[in-house]
Amino acid sequence: MPTERYKVRVTKDHLVFCCGHFISYRGHQCERLHGHNYRAAVEVEGPLQADFYVVDFIALKHLTREITDELDHHMLLPTRNPVIQVEERGSVVAVRYAERQWLFPRDDCVLLPIENTTAELLAHYIAGRLWQSLQQREGFTPDILRVEVEEAPGQSATVEWRSSSTPA
Repeated sequence: MPTERYKVRVTKDHLVFCCGHFISYRGHQCERLHGHNYRAAVEVEGPLQADFYVVDFIALKHLTREITDELDHHMLLPTRNPVIQVEERGSVVAVRYAERQWLFPRDDCVLLPIENTTAELLAHYIAGRLWQSLQQREGFTPDILRVEVEEAPGQSATVEWRSSSTPA
């Protein structure tokens, strides 16, 4: 008898988030400030539950949208970058890279606990938040969770999280 695996995937127009950002690269260079119309897609693998689905599509879309809505129309700033310094100063956020510096209104920024605002680490951030929300709010731990972040058509990054009981 073959082993069955089930997978659900959600990607919708409302899982889009438009943000400003810049990244450091090659250890010593920094992009110019720019933005993307990102799109998120989520896949969840696991066994069928008692109600005959892996996870409720509506709950999965809702939880993912909560996260992408928090990012939408904000400046994304990494707080763990070794060459980009981010400092909250009351109602503003001061950002410095070498001799370049920016001031942003605090309410327009999302400070992310990541090293860089690459598509890879944005996918990782969303996956971590979604994994936690699925466990806490749905009482569900996926066997596998994949989050894809597309920053432009044909240009995306995906992260895959596996539960500790799922073989690699």
